[in-house]
Parts: sequence; C-alpha cells; structure tokens
Amino acid sequence: MRGSAVFGARAASALLAAGALLAGPAGCGLGGTEKESVADKDSLVIGVKEDQPALGVKRPDGTYEGFDVDVATYIAGRMGVPKSRITWRTTNSSVREEALAKGTVDMIVATYSITAKRKMKVTFGGPYYVAHQDTFVRADAGSIKDVRDLKGKKICEVTGSNSWRRVIEERKVAAEPVTVGTYGACMDALAAGRLDAVSTDDLILAGFAAGRPGRMINAPFTDEKYGVGLKKGDLRGCEEVNRAITAMYQDGTAQRLLTKWFGKSGLKLTTSVPQFEGCT
Repeated sequence: MRGSAVFGARAASALLAAGALLAGPAGCGLGGTEKESVADKDSLVIGVKEDQPALGVKRPDGTYEGFDVDVATYIAGRMGVPKSRITWRTTNSSVREEALAKGTVDMIVATYSITAKRKMKVTFGGPYYVAHQDTFVRADAGSIKDVRDLKGKKICEVTGSNSWRRVIEERKVAAEPVTVGTYGACMDALAAGRLDAVSTDDLILAGFAAGRPGRMINAPFTDEKYGVGLKKGDLRGCEEVNRAITAMYQDGTAQRLLTKWFGKSGLKLTTSVPQFEGCT
C-alpha cells in the first residue's frame, strides 16, 4: 500500500508539472506579460517623424508636436491609453518595417503611405488622411510647372520613401534621383542648389514651405493614403484603430487638427472619413 501511495503521489506531481508547462505559453498568449495586439496594451510606443514641420517635429525639450502626433494621441486615447503613457520614438522611413517587426514600436503614425508592397510586411489601420503628391521648387525655377518638367532635373530620393519612384517609375519622367536621408535634409539640399526639386506628399511640403524660400507648383498627381502601421497580423488592433479614426472625423477632431496645422497653407483639405483599406 505504501508503494502504491508513493507512486500515486509521484504520478500526481508529474501531471501537475506537465500542466504547468502547458499553461505557461498559453497564459502568455491569452493576456500574460507579452501582449500581441496594441488593443491589449495599457501603454504604447509610437513611431513618428522628428523633422517634418506641422506633421512630426521634435522640440528642443525632447517633446514632439504636429498633426501626426495629435492624431496618434487621439487614437491612443480612444484605445484607452492616455498621453501620459505614450512613449514617442523617432522612426525614419528607412526603418519603419523593421521597427514594427522587432517590436521597437507598437504603432507608427508618420506619413506612412499604404502600398501593396508594404502591406506584405505591415498591417495598416486607416488611412487617417489621403494626401496628394506635389512638388516644391526654388523660387527661381519658373520652368517647372508640372511633374513632366522634372525631366533631367535632380530630385530628392529619401531612403525608404516611394515618392521619387512615383515620378521616375510610375510617371516615366527621366529625372535624376539624389539620395538624401530625410525630407528635412532634402529641403536643405534644395536651398543650397544641390537639388532642383523635392516631390512628395503635399502635407509634408506644406509644412516645410511655411518657413523656407521656394514655391509649391500646385500640380498634384497621386493619392497618398496615410496609414497607421501595426505589426503584421494585428487585425484586432487594426479594427480598434479604424474605430478611433472614424470617431475622430465624426466628432470634429479631424477638421480641427487639419485646420490647426494646415489651415493657412492654401491646400484644399478633406474633412470626411477616408475609405478604409481593410485589415489584412
């Protein structure tokens, strides 16, 4: 009898240990320490730009401001994360997909255009706004009035951005791309005479135009759907983001923010809810 009791105790211990091993990973997946969806998080690390006036700028005191920052703050708030529990992280175009895949950031709100190629690596909420590509030139570049006039001209190629491709590959304009790290650096190169034009989204250009010499040619030629980048496969998080964006337009916040940051730019701003891409 004693041997049977010992065997029974050992068998019970073994079963408990096995159960603990099985429960451990499942517990993590069902709300343990590792939360897979942004919808489950009580704090967020959000990737933004730091050098795009009116969109995402890092101030001397280390805080961030701009339309994208305000949109991200609103979305996070609707998802239950207050501003005090948001960590902002500068995320340039060249590292956006990597940052999401590695979990360096939980979401990206940084003039991140939704494209078929990017959707293979990223789940996008939104778009939260549809911008249009235009071109900014020096004040003395009177001959450039349309994207076709960029033939033979030096244009900015920002690492990780598709804007230059839309000129050269999609529009078949034989411009000369010059690789530059950021759009802020593009504008500096334009002012210094190393570039003839900077062609990208009109909201980006409008932000820079407010404080720099030059002119917008006002000849838009694409739709740029700004999405909220999430880790690939976070469909529940995407749905939550879309609900937040819908509320942002319905309660008037989107119109207020667009007017706040671009009301004096002369751009025709859209204040109706954009058509969502769908969560994939």
